[in-house]
Amino acid sequence: MGVPETMRAVRIAEHGGPEVLRPAEVAVPVPRTGEVLVRVAAVALNNTDLWTREGAYGRPGAPEALSGWRGPIGFPRIQGADVAGRVVAVGADVDADLVGLRVVVDPAVYDTEGPDANPVGLMGSERDGGYAEYVTAPAERVHDVTASPLTDDQLATLPTAYGTALGMIERGRLRKGETVLVSGASGGVGVALVQLARARGARVLAISSGSKIDAVREAGAHDVVDRAGDVAGQVRVAAPDGIDVGLDVVAGDLVGEGLPLLREGGRWVVAGALGGYDVTFDVRRLYLHNAQVIGSAMHTPTHFGLLMDLAREGSVRPLVAATFPLDRAAEAQEELARRRHVGKIVMHP
Repeated sequence: MGVPETMRAVRIAEHGGPEVLRPAEVAVPVPRTGEVLVRVAAVALNNTDLWTREGAYGRPGAPEALSGWRGPIGFPRIQGADVAGRVVAVGADVDADLVGLRVVVDPAVYDTEGPDANPVGLMGSERDGGYAEYVTAPAERVHDVTASPLTDDQLATLPTAYGTALGMIERGRLRKGETVLVSGASGGVGVALVQLARARGARVLAISSGSKIDAVREAGAHDVVDRAGDVAGQVRVAAPDGIDVGLDVVAGDLVGEGLPLLREGGRWVVAGALGGYDVTFDVRRLYLHNAQVIGSAMHTPTHFGLLMDLAREGSVRPLVAATFPLDRAAEAQEELARRRHVGKIVMHP
């Protein structure tokens, strides 16, 4: 089957609410030198989609400025960072044997070519993404998962949520036998953190809301504390000797409350600000206890490679909360924003 000239897509032409998500018939992108063309089988939603659409990331020195993930967006922009699909065409200087492979796309735009490069851009923000029937990607950023036992929907949930989670775990140097605290544990990154930390052999304490506690425990948490109560008090009861690592996608007041819970040499890793970006804490809790606060933005190529190994083995089992067709992208984002679900929301072109 050949590649058509046009495709269905959903784009944003400005920052705003769900109403700025507009269906469009656009040209199928042509893979450039070093790129491949992927037919999208499934695209997962992330908080990054909401915040990019809203322009909520701010800029250095201007936290209220409208911005994409790492700066101004070139409109119109096709959103969607998380893509699973098949390679249907290749650009110049790309091995034609890639055609037909089932793949997951690493959505990061990196600052260098090395294995430990840092992400400085994101598909769906700094380049067009997967809210479409087709998307292009650099050939070195597509990973063959043809033999994976995971479904396309499950594979699509991995790049941002599980990539971010694995990046946090690696940067936080989480080791077997340590005690870890996971905030926002019912969300996409939170569930990934619970599963990956448990697989690493850590004792997992999770923070979630009352209605989702059972699902978070089923995902692998050893203990779950209710965020509606005294979180620090509950953690002290569950882990009287303290925690080794905090894996935090909430921030806000939790940072100041959580740092005193760290053991000597503990690490608090932050990769989100659902609870607010303006944080206050007692700095003495850092230097007197040799603790660290670590920022973590997504993953490195090395981290993503490790994640794809897990996907090929079926060692992670992502939770798909709901699916939507592409033409209901605005509704899907509204459902994501309500945060009533556990796991990930996926769309089908």
